[in-house]
Amino acid sequence: MPARDINVIALVKGGERYVFLYDDDSRAEALKTLGRYAANPDLSFSWYDAAVLGQKVRQHAPQANRLRSVPPADRTA
Repeated sequence: MPARDINVIALVKGGERYVFLYDDDSRAEALKTLGRYAANPDLSFSWYDAAVLGQKVRQHAPQANRLRSVPPADRTA
């Protein structure tokens, strides 16, 4: 069985530590988990925290999985 790379993102907020481990196949589930944590009023984890960490998850996606933005066509002609 081939070894899998594990991605790690973490947030230290006051005395709390939030550490998320995920592989490339579970990237979508990691993003959902960030949202669930942000929606939980018992945690200090905010929507801002979820957005920042979510951006890091997306930035570290393998090149093949990243959405590519295509610039609009030049319509000056």
